[in-house]
Order: sequence, then C-alpha cells, then structure tokens
Amino acid sequence: MRNGFFKGHGLGNDYIVMDPKELDFRLTPKNIRLICDRNWGIGSDGILTLERSKKAHFGLRIYNPDGSEAEKSGNGLRILARYLHATRKTKRRTFTVDTKGGLVSIDLHVDRHGDASAATVEMGHATFAPKALPCSLKVKELVEQPVSVMKKKLTFTGVSVGNPHCVVFRPKGQRWTREELLSLGPELENHKIFPRRTNVQLVVPTGPRRIYIQIWERGAGETLASGSSSCAAASAAVRLGLVKSPVRVDAPGGTLNIEIDEAYNLTMQGPVAEVGRGALSASLVRELKG
Repeated sequence: MRNGFFKGHGLGNDYIVMDPKELDFRLTPKNIRLICDRNWGIGSDGILTLERSKKAHFGLRIYNPDGSEAEKSGNGLRILARYLHATRKTKRRTFTVDTKGGLVSIDLHVDRHGDASAATVEMGHATFAPKALPCSLKVKELVEQPVSVMKKKLTFTGVSVGNPHCVVFRPKGQRWTREELLSLGPELENHKIFPRRTNVQLVVPTGPRRIYIQIWERGAGETLASGSSSCAAASAAVRLGLVKSPVRVDAPGGTLNIEIDEAYNLTMQGPVAEVGRGALSASLVRELKG
C-alpha cells in the first residue's frame, strides 16, 4: 500500500511502522514531527522503519517524535515483530533484527487467534561504562554517581543497553510522583554530563524481584512503558543488589519481565498489540512532500 502505515503499542507505548520503499516522501525530522503529532498527524511515541540488513533478517531504524533517532527500543522491537507477522512479511517465529544499538533476536508468541500478541527479545548486554552512554564523567563505572538538578542532589546509576539511561532510585516503601518525573526528567535528559542526552527512569524496588518505574524518554518525554528503560532499570537494580533476576518491572502502562544473567545479558518478555492500519491522505502526503 502506497504511503501506508501500521500502528501498534507495547503497554501503551505506541509506534507507527512504515516501509520507506512504499512512501512518496522522505522521513525528514520535520515530517516525523508532523506524523507523530497527536493533533496534526497520526500521533505516536515514534516511527519505526523497516530496513534491509546484511547482518540480520531485518533492519530497523527508530525515530523519536522530536525527529531525532534512537538506537534501540524494546517496545518498538515487539511492535515491529507484530507488524512483520501480521502483514505476512515473514513466516518465521524466530528472527534477528539489526538496530543501531546492536543485533537482537526475537521469538514470537502466537495466540489462539493467530496474533503475535507477545514476544521475547534478546536485548543484548547492559554496561555501566561511561563511554557506552556516553557520559563526560571520568570514572570507571557509572554506579551510584552524584548529580545535581534543580538544586537537588541525587544519585544515579548510568546504564547502556545499546542506548543511554540514567536510573535514579528511592528506597523501598517510598515513591516518586508524576510531578517529579515531569520536572526532573527533562533536566536529567539534557544535563551537561550527558552530551548526547539520555533516557531517565525514576525507580522504587517493591519486592525481592520487582520494581516500579516512571519513564522519561529522550526525544519523546513521558511514556507509559519502555522496554529498554525496563532493561536498564532492572540491570541497575540487580547491580546494586536491590533485587534479584528475573525482575518484574511495573510501569504505568503495565508489566514487562526481564531476565539478567551473570554477564548482564538481557532477555525481555512482554505483550504487544495492533491498533490499526491505513494510508495517509493525499493532502497530507502533499504536505509531507513539501
């Protein structure tokens, strides 16, 4: 379908999937912002594009709603997997995807209706090294590092799972408010110690294998869920001895299950849903063509 799209969500974190070969316009930052706008466009937390790859069965590029590009998205990968299965672009139940944040393997879970309603994704490796974020701090690892924001002194754990994350914990029994996320999130995302910006998670351990997170995504803002954020927060919690693997990660949109081995290799399992399919109107395509 010319100028067609597929929309899905993972726990409320929604993406539009497009095949650039089927578009009559370029996905410039300006066009991405328009398509993702919830009033003027389709509305989404980002755009996924299906690409060719010499290293994997499929390639993937991930665009944030501000027009910037992300390296990896756990929810995005599950949505891509559902798209590939639903549109019959693959008959495989297991396949690999090449992202800018590394190669991943996906296993589809097909329900009794024939829908790929869940997926398990091998998300790669978590590292706490500043160069992987990148971060300007000259330390060996970004574990329990101080940071000052809005005249507040916080402690964060820096994690890369192919994309950068700043994880801030509060002790079990306490909580973060949404107002704190909305104020601290953009400040931490754009903090000078993260020259290429970062994703932010505010986290509270809620059990021996369970955490609750609120998420501020780089280039997107507040989101209901995030696969890579869940992996980062779970990895940081295990690294600090706050929980043990496997970790149940609860977010405002729902729950993901994250397994972390001794080498910090990550496996994510969670649901994925299709919202709809369609084609952009001729008038919108003319606007996108400029």
